[in-house]
Amino acid sequence: MDSRHGDFQGRSETVLAVTIAMTLLSTLFVFFRLVSRVAIVKKFLWDDGIIVVAWVIACGLAVAICYSCAWGLGRHEANVPSAWESTQRKANFAFTVLYQPALMALKTSIVVFYLSFATTHRVFWWACIATLVVVNAGGLAITLVTIFQCHPVSAIFDAVVPAYASCTDIVTIFLSSTPLNLITDFAILFLPMPILTSMRLPRKQKIILIITFSFGLFVMAVDVVRIAYLQSASQIRLTEVQGQGGSSSQNTQATDVSYDTSLSYMWSVVEVHVGIVCANVPGLKPLVARFLPKMLRDSDEAPSKSGSLSLPIGTVDMVEAHRIPSVPDDPHAVTPAEVRRQDFGNQSSSGPDGDMGMMDFLTTPDMAELPPSMQRIERTQNDERESLFPIGMVTVLFFIWGFEYGLLDVLNQQFQKVAHMTPGQSTGIHSAYFAGYAVGPLLVGRPALQQWGFKACYSIGLSIFACGTLIYWPAAVLTSFPAFIITNFIVAFGLSILEVAANPFIALCGPSEYAEVRLNISQGVQAVGSVVAPLIANRAFFQKYFHAPSLIDTQWAYLGISLATISLAVGYYYVPLPEATDSELEDASERMDGAYKAKIGGLDIIWLTLGLGVFSQFCYVGGQEVSATLFDNYLAAVQPTYNVVNWMAVAHTAFAASRFLAAALGLWIKPRLLLLTFFLGAILFEALAMNLTGSAGVAMLIMVFFMEGPIFSLIFAQSLRGMGRHTKLASVALTSAVSGGAVFAPISSHLANREHRPMYSLVIAIAAFAAGSVFAFGLNGSAKARAQVDPMRDATTPPGSDVRPGSTDSRASRALSFFGGGRKKGGEQAAEAEWRERKPEGLGDPG
Repeated sequence: MDSRHGDFQGRSETVLAVTIAMTLLSTLFVFFRLVSRVAIVKKFLWDDGIIVVAWVIACGLAVAICYSCAWGLGRHEANVPSAWESTQRKANFAFTVLYQPALMALKTSIVVFYLSFATTHRVFWWACIATLVVVNAGGLAITLVTIFQCHPVSAIFDAVVPAYASCTDIVTIFLSSTPLNLITDFAILFLPMPILTSMRLPRKQKIILIITFSFGLFVMAVDVVRIAYLQSASQIRLTEVQGQGGSSSQNTQATDVSYDTSLSYMWSVVEVHVGIVCANVPGLKPLVARFLPKMLRDSDEAPSKSGSLSLPIGTVDMVEAHRIPSVPDDPHAVTPAEVRRQDFGNQSSSGPDGDMGMMDFLTTPDMAELPPSMQRIERTQNDERESLFPIGMVTVLFFIWGFEYGLLDVLNQQFQKVAHMTPGQSTGIHSAYFAGYAVGPLLVGRPALQQWGFKACYSIGLSIFACGTLIYWPAAVLTSFPAFIITNFIVAFGLSILEVAANPFIALCGPSEYAEVRLNISQGVQAVGSVVAPLIANRAFFQKYFHAPSLIDTQWAYLGISLATISLAVGYYYVPLPEATDSELEDASERMDGAYKAKIGGLDIIWLTLGLGVFSQFCYVGGQEVSATLFDNYLAAVQPTYNVVNWMAVAHTAFAASRFLAAALGLWIKPRLLLLTFFLGAILFEALAMNLTGSAGVAMLIMVFFMEGPIFSLIFAQSLRGMGRHTKLASVALTSAVSGGAVFAPISSHLANREHRPMYSLVIAIAAFAAGSVFAFGLNGSAKARAQVDPMRDATTPPGSDVRPGSTDSRASRALSFFGGGRKKGGEQAAEAEWRERKPEGLGDPG
């Protein structure tokens, strides 16, 4: 044997040293945890047993990679004797099979620990159960894929894969499992944070507690580093295989497998062992309290009295389980038994069944008020400036989802180019996106908005959106059409939940007469994001068209977007934003002129308006998407010398500008008149675009974009007027109507591909806009409908009444400040004159 094979070369020594060091470190932490639990607390719980199982599997990982290093892992293929290759492959196979079970056991241990103090918080408990299911079901699926990566399995150990066998590259499998690992890492890191940050504890203890549970950030950082090395290995192997004119599944000797994958394996070991270290940190508290008690106690902390508990309610079982029998209790401290006997009176939110409510879990009896993030709207002052902050914060979300939608649109186009997709597949991706809007608001949006309010929908929607962007990674790695379908569906699913809450929040937050103005401004900001994103994407990511690395660049971009979106979701949980119950919305919508109580043909006017609004929204979005999806083909047909990217940016700019213009016009012109004008304008310019060619045709299509801009906001805000306690349901229905994009655009695309004349396919958009305009004609043609949707400066109190919105006698005083109530400054005579002018026929005078 050549002497050069007797020593470790290449990366072998590094991989071996890091693996041994990390194994020793995790072993040390597991040992101290067992000492803490068994010797001091004298309790050995389920999470302790599962973490031991995780450690055992992790040690198996370490043994497998060390054994593989002894047989050439880390060396270049040229330096690995042929006789060693089979043994190395077997060791590598053992490592890859053990990787997911190690993570499964590790994360299961952490979630089971969470469940030990989740019994009093049902939402947290169910979130833990869901995480547990995802961790183990997903981990099991990936493990099975890893085991059966070759068919037959024995082909894994062959240097050259036989012609009758087929294999999936293990690096590809690892990259494809990235979203599952990151999503569960996010969940485990952030699940307990709302509870921990709401506990009443001494400052030092609270900081230590939060830092202790935040060690998962290290695991996520290691996971990102691991992804970088996996991606690097994938790119290098792809380049090598292309240079050989084959594929890695056909000839593994064509690539430097042992060298390229070694650091990926090493960082996989680091990820598991760092996870074990972090999972053991909370279990060390009894040990630290025994030998270093000053670390956990503020210097000015006074002994707890029965009137001022330092124990968070709902954690008494956990405290009792971790009590140190060998250490005498503080005679002044409140025992868990005394906590149970404490009568919480009106503070308790437990129901007749005796279950503890959320606030019992998070607060102590001497807390005077709820945490800022849990406060309800109880304001009585009528200061319009107070609505500026919440509107501004939610408008930031509009920009974010506009920016990310713009990126997604460009990414779809690039993916279709790289994957050489057929027109039918491209239409399928488009339809999958809008199908998410049909399902998301009904399945998650409605219960979340009804049960937890507007702000909860922001965090939930952003989190789901982040999961969708993460799934783009395996879709790009595998160049998989089904995976990309799923990615688009999940992204839209998350954005739909965000829109269910964001649109009505903007419309309701502030004086009701300016609802359409506010929503058009926020939607205009969203459109600006849609303009900026494609320009950045096309110049930053896609300079080399039809080139695989350009798609790899977008994977990193979307990983960054996902991380930023998750951070945003967590941040918005702590932003103090107002909420409103159904009864508060009902109070805020009251009008003394009875306009919201009118009927047409036996139907309540508000439900008739909502039904037509939903239909109009469905048709409008369908027509809008017809114009957007045909833009490329239309430009190529009527003016092929024009740059599609630049002119699409012009069209999107016109779309955004019209929203701001409509917001300004809304200060003087009735929203129903604006809606009719923009609908008719869209129909007119769409018809002209069908029949004109050259620059004139392009100009007409851009004018279609301009006319489309404000229609969404005008439909949405007017359809909400007078819905009162049904406002949230109305928002769900209007958001679901966005799914019209999944219906009309595929029809127009089919016509364009069949006739090879995209300009004539615009007839579908004309039909959609014509159908949607029925709503605008109805609002303008019916006196009762006009009375319902026309803004009125003072709609909550009768003219001449002494009851002011800010007084304690006003029924709507609790919600008026933020959600659509309050009298504008001005004389009562003007308000009464306006009321008399607009009252429906047959309605009596006030009083």
